[in-house]
Amino acid sequence: MEVVLADTLLSRCGDRAALLRALSAPLSAERAEALRLLLQRLAAGGPAAAAEAEALRRAAWEVALERCRPLLRGGEGAAGSGERARAARGALRHCVQLCGAPLAARLARDALAELAAGGGAAAEEAAVEALVAAAPRLEEPELLSRCAAAALALLREEGEGEAAAALVAGRLLPALGANGAALPRVWEGLLGAGAAPRAGRALLALSALADALLPRGPAAPGLDARLCPRFWRLVQEGLTERDGLCRKRARYLLKRALDLSGAQRAELRCPPDGAHESSLFWWSAEKNEQLLQFWETYILIMETLEGNQIHVIKPVLPKLNSLYELAISVDKGCWLFHPSWHVCIYRRMFESENKTLTKEGILHFLELYETKRLPNSLGFSEFVIGPLMDALSESSLYSRTPGQSIGACPPLGMRLQKFLATYLTLLPEEEKGSFLLKFIQKMTSRHWCAVPILFLSMALASIPACKVLGAEGLHALRDVLQCTMITHQILLRGAAQCYLLQTTMHLTDVEKVSFPEVSSFLLSLRPEESLRRDTLLWTELCSWLQVNDRCFRKSVTSDFERQETSSLCQYVHSLVGEYLKTPASERENCFMPDWFEAKLVSTMILLAADVEQMKNKYSGKSNIEWIELEAFLNPLLDVLMKLGSNAYIPTLKTDKSLQLLLKLLQTRWLKCSNTQDDEVLFFIWKSLVTPVESILEFVLRRLTANELSTVGDLDRCDLYLALIPETVNLCLKVNWKKMSSVKNFLSSLINASIRNLQERNSEKEPKVKEQIRRVASMASLAAVCEVMDGELKAHLESLPAVDALKKFVSFSQFNEVLKKPSYIEEKNSLCEETTSQGWGKIVARYVRDQWICLRFVLHSFATLAPGNEETSVMSLSTAERSKEILQSALEALSILPSDQVSPVFDCMKILVPKLLDSSEALCIEAFDLAWKIISSLSNTQLIFWANLKAFVQFIFDTEVLAVAASAKGQAYTKIKEIIFKLIDLSTTKTGVFNVVLSHCCQSWIFSTVDERSALTNAFLNAGNYSELITEACVFGTVFRKDQRHIQDVHAFIENLGEKCAANVVTESTNRDDHYVRICAVKFLCWLDGSNTLHKTFMEDIFIKLLDKDELVSRSRTRYYANSLQHRIKNRVWQTLLVLLPKLNQNFLHGTLDRVFQAGFSNNQASVKYFIEWIVILTLHKYPQFLDKFWDCFCYDEEKLKKSICTFLSVLAHFDIILQNTSEKVHLSRMFILYSLPVHIQSSELKTLPKWFNYLFNTYFLLRSFFVSLEASFEESPHSCSTVVFQP
Repeated sequence: MEVVLADTLLSRCGDRAALLRALSAPLSAERAEALRLLLQRLAAGGPAAAAEAEALRRAAWEVALERCRPLLRGGEGAAGSGERARAARGALRHCVQLCGAPLAARLARDALAELAAGGGAAAEEAAVEALVAAAPRLEEPELLSRCAAAALALLREEGEGEAAAALVAGRLLPALGANGAALPRVWEGLLGAGAAPRAGRALLALSALADALLPRGPAAPGLDARLCPRFWRLVQEGLTERDGLCRKRARYLLKRALDLSGAQRAELRCPPDGAHESSLFWWSAEKNEQLLQFWETYILIMETLEGNQIHVIKPVLPKLNSLYELAISVDKGCWLFHPSWHVCIYRRMFESENKTLTKEGILHFLELYETKRLPNSLGFSEFVIGPLMDALSESSLYSRTPGQSIGACPPLGMRLQKFLATYLTLLPEEEKGSFLLKFIQKMTSRHWCAVPILFLSMALASIPACKVLGAEGLHALRDVLQCTMITHQILLRGAAQCYLLQTTMHLTDVEKVSFPEVSSFLLSLRPEESLRRDTLLWTELCSWLQVNDRCFRKSVTSDFERQETSSLCQYVHSLVGEYLKTPASERENCFMPDWFEAKLVSTMILLAADVEQMKNKYSGKSNIEWIELEAFLNPLLDVLMKLGSNAYIPTLKTDKSLQLLLKLLQTRWLKCSNTQDDEVLFFIWKSLVTPVESILEFVLRRLTANELSTVGDLDRCDLYLALIPETVNLCLKVNWKKMSSVKNFLSSLINASIRNLQERNSEKEPKVKEQIRRVASMASLAAVCEVMDGELKAHLESLPAVDALKKFVSFSQFNEVLKKPSYIEEKNSLCEETTSQGWGKIVARYVRDQWICLRFVLHSFATLAPGNEETSVMSLSTAERSKEILQSALEALSILPSDQVSPVFDCMKILVPKLLDSSEALCIEAFDLAWKIISSLSNTQLIFWANLKAFVQFIFDTEVLAVAASAKGQAYTKIKEIIFKLIDLSTTKTGVFNVVLSHCCQSWIFSTVDERSALTNAFLNAGNYSELITEACVFGTVFRKDQRHIQDVHAFIENLGEKCAANVVTESTNRDDHYVRICAVKFLCWLDGSNTLHKTFMEDIFIKLLDKDELVSRSRTRYYANSLQHRIKNRVWQTLLVLLPKLNQNFLHGTLDRVFQAGFSNNQASVKYFIEWIVILTLHKYPQFLDKFWDCFCYDEEKLKKSICTFLSVLAHFDIILQNTSEKVHLSRMFILYSLPVHIQSSELKTLPKWFNYLFNTYFLLRSFFVSLEASFEESPHSCSTVVFQP
């Protein structure tokens, strides 16, 4: 109608140009739309007279430049209406049609000038609209080139110009493409050799240009997109884009190309990227049907993947196999279709939001190499290193399938191992090394969780042995160990280290690596997590080093070679020599050397020694002379023997020798029945025990003769003190005759340290040297006290120095701090200026050492310094003295850092029982402050568990619990409050409750004799704190899926046993929540029903568990399977089943009614099953309770309909119930009396679904009853008829 009106108006208007000018001023929305319509009809009309045509062109020129362009520059917002702006754009296009090339050129030049000048997004969009209108009528080649260049520049532009770029892709480039002269330039910009625009923009432009680039008729020379590799790369990129619209455009272009090729049936082939690569796209008339089948299947799969629903996608996945059958030439062993098309399908699956689809895609790809032999392709290798490994980084993919047992390897882990081994064997030899290197480097190039790294490491270790990795590969593996896994869980990290070491042994080309490179890699493996002497992994490493001994690349630092000596021994000998070579240094007293070298040298000494022993065993030698091991140790022994007599040995050399000594002494022995069976370690010990006197003399001099004078010397002090217990243990194991030297050393150290601490300085400003001496002396006394608390207590208590130590500690002031020295004398030393900043840490260490000494004294004496009444401080009563110490302990907790409070907790454990009666408020304050410290550490892994153990030993000490329970005061309430706080903490930090419960169970059942304890039976605490056991029986939260996943992987590693060295090395923490329940049930199993205390406790637990079940039933009248309520009920009734055999008849008589009432509740099937068996076992043991059971059938229908099946299931085992009674006839009649009415009622109401189950149960019940009745009364048929027929 609008067109008719416009044509009528134009036909009756005398001056059309005047009409156009009249409509354009002012240009409202309605006028703009009318103007557009009139211009459209004028442009579509036939040729007018010359004068009129010229007038129309002038009018259109004015409308375009004076009305439409200003309106577009103002933007839609400024114009006030989007409709007016759209009409103006249409009017501008029709003006260009009327005016032709001149107006088009004018608009293009103006627009290009505006783009060059900038002006923001709105100005860019207005300029693009002008170019869109002008592009079809441009004729000047230079102007066309400039327009195309400007359009492509906008298309590639990143940042805020997204709207302009979309406008270019969707409208300007198609408009330029419509101009035959500009199409080649657009083609070159989109598909040429230059920088490619973003895939989404390029696909938008290509979709709009489909008619030009994929012509149905004869195409322009060189402009058939099907022959352009870059076009197909863009399509493939679009198929895997996250944006659904991009994927849709890519599929459109693919379908358009396929339809065109199928219709033309022409021979064409896109040029391949490389000489050995197949073409990205080709077509042949001979294979038209095969090609159509392949591509139809391909498009079907890609379109199905858009659904993102696994139940829709899974049936289509088998079609992937048919794609491979069509894509591979079996005869030629090559790809007919480029494998990148298959990669697009997998990438689309990997990037899906549905993780199940991602997992299915990964498994399908990995299975390919088990079922098909695919030709080699560089694209697949890049795909494995890139998208596949990115997808494998998702931890949730490594979950067990529903049918797998706990501890089984997840399917993806097994498939990954088979795939990597198979894939590597299919690669050409020259590509294996580079592929594996990139694979390992990928493991360091992103953030990886522990689970994927573990299974990738397993897959690498499962590759058959081949020499493909050199020094670069070794460095990459070391980067994985040192960088990628630094924050992973300990067990998972340890297992991954084991597999990466096996990978190194299987895949390293030893001719390309040297011993220094291997030893540097081995040092990245933590001995406390993976590589330790008592593991199979260590033996495997020794065997590898022995087999390849002569094959390793010679190191530049090798000074000599001996044919009779192995290369490893030569390297270790030179390593020890270089290690102990210390050039004179002006600042050698500043800092201690790093421990890295000492760890390296000690590890290599032990490896070389074990390799030599293995070699001797294989050669059949029975008498081993240990020549090489002795050669390794001699340089160290030479230094150690001189320590006591030569005061001029460089400090750096003494530090290094003692570090190496400590590392060797800390070596664990192999798993032998006798320590001496570990011949290597025993020889080392025998060698190192020789210079013990020299070592002790040196340590004594350094610690007591004012030789430690700087803050940096405190590290040396720690080294010397760490040697003391190791040296004592060495003498105990190897040479008891050396113990006299040890006793003399300890006595001298005690006396000298006490003298240093008793000296008082009269100067106001203390000096650094004096304060460091006091710190070293107190640390020495603390070290002696810790040694005395060990095996030497009985041997050393009689020493006079020990009595002096106890007396000194008893009279000392607690929490004595050291005043910070002035910096005046430190300015001469740069290292002093930096290290003295941490004086607070030094003071904290000094205070902690005081409490270590006090702990030793408190363990030794029930009271402090008896018989010293002349001292005013000690004349106080024991309670008053204990109170003073406890107050000091609270002060210490407030000033000590959290990692040093353990000795204070130990002292409080001894003091609190003495003060609970007289100073309860102070004890409660101690409880509160200790809990505050523990709760604030919940996220600090390194120190949390050690502090928690000390806290539990303090709060749950047998005597602390007993004294608090006897008074039943506020302390008793506070301890119970702490119990529930710990349980709450356990729900967020797995393992806390485990520590508490294991300590309590061991102390209550296996109580140790304690001289200071007045308790006669520690089990009394179990009754007083029975809530702990009750909560433990039902403990366990519903873990998140990722937490359960980590637990499954832990179980898998533990299930490997000794095959994985991490299981041997890593300390088992038993932090799983089920360990709490296991511990609680085991505790209950230990109890003796004949013991009165045990019997009372079990009855109390039984009642509380029933209360717990009722509480859950009241809180949720209906609960779902596997919910927390369901789990708690299951655990309640499981525990009740454990307790049932230990309970007597009198107790059950009063509680059985509550069990029956629980049967009436609306429970899950598993809970009903436990209730049934409790009833069956109770009636079997005590048939006299059957009258209570018959009463359960007397309730109304509403109550019975929830529970009748439970009680009918009990009757199904009536033969078991009758075993222990002589009244079989009477009870059998009762059975029929109560069960038959239920069966009859169920039969009458069987049309109702709820009664069908009852009918089935009663039918089965009556059938089994008569079978058992026949068996029971076969000797007396009269009795049987009496049961059935007698009224």
